[in-house]
Amino acid sequence: MFNTEFLDIPALDSANGTVSLPGSKSISNRVLLLAALSQGTTTIHDLLDSDDTQVMLAGLKQLGCRITPDTVTPGQAIEVTGIGGQLPAGATATLFLGNAGTAMRPLTAALSVLGGDFEMTGVPRMYERPIGDLVDALRQLGCQIDYLKDEGFPPLKIGQPDFSQLSSESIKVRGDVSSQFLTSLLMALPLLARERDITIEVVGELISKPYIHITLELLARFGIAVKNEQWQRFVIPAGSRYQSPGSIHVEADASSASYFIALGAITADATEQNSIKILGVGKDSIQGDIRFIEAAQAMGAQVESGPNWLEVSRGTWPLKAIDLDCNHIPDAAMTLGVMALYANGTTTLRNIASWRVKETDRIAAMAIELRKLGATVEEGADYIRITPLASKQAWKAASIHTYDDHRVAMCFSLAAFNPAKLPVRIEDPKCVAKTFPDYFEALFSICETERERIPVICIDGPTASGKGTIAAEVAKALGYQLLDSGALYRITGLAASRAGLALDESNEETIAEMALEMPVRFDAQQRVWLGDEDISLAIRSEEAGMNASRVSTLPAVRSALVDLQLAFQHLPGLVADGRDMGTVIFPHAPLKVYLWASAQCRAERRYKQLISKGISANISTLLADLEARDARDMNRATAPLKPAEDSLQLDSSQMTIEEVVAQVLSWWQERQLFGRA
Repeated sequence: MFNTEFLDIPALDSANGTVSLPGSKSISNRVLLLAALSQGTTTIHDLLDSDDTQVMLAGLKQLGCRITPDTVTPGQAIEVTGIGGQLPAGATATLFLGNAGTAMRPLTAALSVLGGDFEMTGVPRMYERPIGDLVDALRQLGCQIDYLKDEGFPPLKIGQPDFSQLSSESIKVRGDVSSQFLTSLLMALPLLARERDITIEVVGELISKPYIHITLELLARFGIAVKNEQWQRFVIPAGSRYQSPGSIHVEADASSASYFIALGAITADATEQNSIKILGVGKDSIQGDIRFIEAAQAMGAQVESGPNWLEVSRGTWPLKAIDLDCNHIPDAAMTLGVMALYANGTTTLRNIASWRVKETDRIAAMAIELRKLGATVEEGADYIRITPLASKQAWKAASIHTYDDHRVAMCFSLAAFNPAKLPVRIEDPKCVAKTFPDYFEALFSICETERERIPVICIDGPTASGKGTIAAEVAKALGYQLLDSGALYRITGLAASRAGLALDESNEETIAEMALEMPVRFDAQQRVWLGDEDISLAIRSEEAGMNASRVSTLPAVRSALVDLQLAFQHLPGLVADGRDMGTVIFPHAPLKVYLWASAQCRAERRYKQLISKGISANISTLLADLEARDARDMNRATAPLKPAEDSLQLDSSQMTIEEVVAQVLSWWQERQLFGRA
């Protein structure tokens, strides 16, 4: 996950490949709660690991559910042992539920029926998301719920219910605000339907019927057969009791599929036999948002599907503008707003009033951010109308504010395919953790662009100038790849010696081929990895240094390592440190920094570093070694150490690491179209 202040996405050209989607948030949190309320242990496969599921899991543990293992690991099932529809006597807890509506609302309903002493809290945005209609419906039953702040909104205080006056009349709930209110009642009220039927009546039009369909399907899996009377009345039969199905699989998130369906429609030109294959969700999905396929096809996408997969490519181009009632795909419809930028006319998305009460006011958010890109946008109480840009020259490079809303971030990443070839900045990219923590990694894995568009920051300098530390911090701040070029010869020597190869001319070609294929990566903690092995210490030994010197004399190995270094330039960008990054390897890099400090200062730093590790050192010896190394590096025949002509030189002698990093990032910002915004 990109845990950075912002993520700059270079202009992208095309996409092709396969992506596996995470589990559905809507299904994941429903399944977790139903398993928790059931009798028995439920094994859950393919559960989504996200912010929303984490707060639900934490809440269920507080309520006495046994969950193993403690953390969600991709590919590993978890087991939830339920409470059998009954909390321990005197149950009390304060539950923090973040901004997860799929946790706050169903848990509020269930705990209000079960009884106890609970406070339901969350982040500030949660306190702006209405819950009054659900509370009103629960109070009809005799549930005790108080507002701790503003009337109609969390945080809430839940007490012991009084069902002594429970009547046979139906429980009424508005259907035009949020389907989560009805879902919450449907999951909570089977706990009361022991002796008689309980009926829920929807007042007004029921929005988001597909989400209610998901709820009904899952309730049936847990032994609750709700009678659906034309989406206006729902009857929970007497004798209902939650029972674990034993094992259940969470299908992938159809809303998350929408971004890759759109990606295929925008970029995967079928004439070039490109396509995007999406694994984890298909035509048999129980999720309503799978009908996003129909909207994408109406705009021109070509879609094939199977039970658990989709394959999408571009058909009509430009895309066709549409006028669509989006009540059946409320979350996925946001993706249509960005697809509209690539259409041949004005697109209107209607019946989306529920957008106003989601993680943010999504109608307003989409309008504001689409205008930043240059589109003409009209918004109303329950619709948005988008007219794309008249020409590629009208596109603007925009810094997209994401409002702590995962879907805003994911939608606007698609704007990087604009015909003007302008980059897009996504602010607070980590907000995608709500449903799809690895979204940007998945996106970049199948996207392509010209290498020249992938930005590189070069940080060169003499030995012990601190360039490795600075490069790692800059890469961490920007979410870029990291290349420690100085370690590559050591890694090559280590790999060749482990393979039993003599480090001389007799094995030159073999070692060169090996160097090209080495699965090397560097992380922000300045660790070096060869495959899954951390070799940071192994390459710092005296033997590793001697082996590095031997392989560095082999021309074929040097040539192979140049190619390997160039291969590190991939999305979204690269920070490379060494002695010739700006002069030889990446001469066209947009920012080259030559970092230096006096030999005396570097010797003192190295001395302190060694002493802190318990290694004896002599500062005079270190100084002499550094001066000798500088002389060799500056006078070597191949790629001598020197600043690139267009580099910015920075004397760090009197600067802290934080100050140097801030300066490099400032220089980088000055070169971006977004400026210092």
